[in-house]
Amino acid sequence: MREALKDAKVSHETAVTALKAMSGRREREWPRPDRCRVITIANQKGGVGKTTSSVNLAASLAMHGAQVLVVDLDPQGNASTALGVDHHAEVPSIYDVLIEDMAMADIVVPAPEIPNLFCAPATLNLAGAEIELVSKVARESRLRRALDAYETEKFDYVLIDCPPSLGLLTVNALVGGDELLIPIQCEYYALEGLGQLIRTVDLVKAHLNQKLKVSTILLTMYDARTRLAAQVAEDVRNHFGDVVLNTVIPRSVRVSEAPSYGQSVMTYDPGSSGALAYSEAASEMAHGGSAQ
Repeated sequence: MREALKDAKVSHETAVTALKAMSGRREREWPRPDRCRVITIANQKGGVGKTTSSVNLAASLAMHGAQVLVVDLDPQGNASTALGVDHHAEVPSIYDVLIEDMAMADIVVPAPEIPNLFCAPATLNLAGAEIELVSKVARESRLRRALDAYETEKFDYVLIDCPPSLGLLTVNALVGGDELLIPIQCEYYALEGLGQLIRTVDLVKAHLNQKLKVSTILLTMYDARTRLAAQVAEDVRNHFGDVVLNTVIPRSVRVSEAPSYGQSVMTYDPGSSGALAYSEAASEMAHGGSAQ
């Protein structure tokens, strides 16, 4: 236990040093959008890097001058953990917003390690929300209503992290967002099931949220040593075209380790391949969509 605490302390000191280094590079802040971009990050396939991408893209954008809110819609609360935000059962959370009609302003808290970054945490209570939402009025648009009532314009980006399913929580995220970012892992079954997600997006667009569009595809877990990864990347680019970011996210041990210290990889190890890749991907999003 002592060793774990010692490691945590060292990791915290590393984070502080990293932040100082990053702040020294802030003279070249990225362009900020004309209005708040609400981006849903979804893929019903598990283990593709949704939460990892949400947290690290948000951290990168915040480190370069943007005001960013991460909405954690996954009952596991992994995004909240990675941002160092408390999310035990007694904490006011996105569950209270969706089910109890609590105001978003009452649950949003700052991420302790990174200025400009905020989180609407998830607790385990959210696990039952899928069932509880069924009987609610306007069950598909409760998150949208909460965001509309909140001062989202004080943010440049709102990133909504989804659970690995196409249930009512993900539908709320699709109705609540204007853009959809889909992480796709560079593995054999990458495109399997993606058709179902696109069909769900089309239904949401037709009936609940006409503004929704697939704006970004992010290739994750890229292993440059394998021919398969390159083939999958090529297939995805051929299929989706210009919405696929040029930057790919490599497999990285540091990216996996960071959440156990309550950090994003951007502060845990800013010089790692994973941190540099997420920073490049966030830069592409900021520069490519700054005028939207």
